[in-house]
Amino acid sequence: MTATQSPLTVHRFAMRFSSTPRGARLARRMCGHRLDTWGVPYGSDAHDVVSLVAAELCANAVRHGHVAGRDFHLLLTADAATGTVRVEVTDTRGERLPALLSQPPADGEDGRGLLLVAALADRWGCCPRDSGGPGKTVWAECAAPGLISPPPIP
Repeated sequence: MTATQSPLTVHRFAMRFSSTPRGARLARRMCGHRLDTWGVPYGSDAHDVVSLVAAELCANAVRHGHVAGRDFHLLLTADAATGTVRVEVTDTRGERLPALLSQPPADGEDGRGLLLVAALADRWGCCPRDSGGPGKTVWAECAAPGLISPPPIP
């Protein structure tokens, strides 16, 4: 959030998940539920895009960013004023940075996740972990028309 944004237009969901396939599935489902609650309904193009991007980033955190005994962190923010959703997935493996394969193996089952993220997201990237601890954050931003402003804080 920038200094000019009103905190009343921003939705925020943050949670740690186990660095397992089950944790990645739960994170995807939680993202889908939050998006629907925030005005991006199940089955809409924006919901499908953000859910797929979140699923890929979470799956990559489990597959490529896993460190035994460490969870991954998901932060989902939605700005109703700009109609943008940001997905941030933080793992504890900073030495394994995401890389786009220009040509994934034709017979392989891997190497397409970040290609999907790059194709579907408006912007994406990677940065060091905010807290200064070990790891990295991979993020993506997607347009999501229909976001509703959160209710005012009493």
